[in-house]
Amino acid sequence: MADAASIDSLPSDIRWMKLAAPVLAGLAVLLMLTAGALWLAKRPVFEWRQIRIEGDVERNSLATLRANAMPHLEGNFLSMNLARARAAFEAAPWVRRATVQRVWPGQLRVVLEEHRAVALWDGRGDWGEPAPERALLNSHGEVFQANLGDVEDDGLPQFSGPHGSAPTVMRLWQQLQGPSQSLGETVVKLELSGRGSWRLAWESGAQIELGRGSEDELLARYRQFLPHALAVAKRFQTTVASADLRHTDGYALRLAGIGTTPVNQKTKRKP
Repeated sequence: MADAASIDSLPSDIRWMKLAAPVLAGLAVLLMLTAGALWLAKRPVFEWRQIRIEGDVERNSLATLRANAMPHLEGNFLSMNLARARAAFEAAPWVRRATVQRVWPGQLRVVLEEHRAVALWDGRGDWGEPAPERALLNSHGEVFQANLGDVEDDGLPQFSGPHGSAPTVMRLWQQLQGPSQSLGETVVKLELSGRGSWRLAWESGAQIELGRGSEDELLARYRQFLPHALAVAKRFQTTVASADLRHTDGYALRLAGIGTTPVNQKTKRKP
């Protein structure tokens, strides 16, 4: 109480100086600590000694990663922003995800996950027409950009559909492949139009109009069509050229070299 009273009795300028002195001293200590930390952070002991790349490197060579990511890495062991470093590696071609961490002393550990391309993707959804900028679809149903020349020998199927429909298209393709391959066919193209209608193409060149419906409805329609259509083609010793499954009571089937044959659902069920 006496100290407080004595301070209050001092002139205002001296009183403020006494009150500010501890604050200024604290700020001075803080500045000294900051300067010391900055000086310490710049010491050679904290420089990077090694950048270790692990995980998927099938599509990316060390030279490619060095050219795409290294110019964007800034700072040393203490000062590097790991989020920016991760973004630099994820910007490299074919890299889906990167995990970046510091490992003492002086090592930057990078674990990469690459895209696994499962199809070519045309985001416009126009059947048979090239998109302004074609892309690829990975095993997670995600669209990504990469050099299409890297997969030109992989025999990837071609998907197309409206924006955001890639996972739906890939899922239906996976469901269609089983019954197709069991009868010697392979679905190499699958399109979802902007109006919700589906169309596919076989490796043999036949184009099949599936029409609209839920996934279960489309699969049931396709499974019912397959054995009958291929049996008809075998009987005429030819192949399926195209088919339209959008009819309520049957489908229209065109055989190579013969023409279009309407097939009724009731007719198909006869032995």
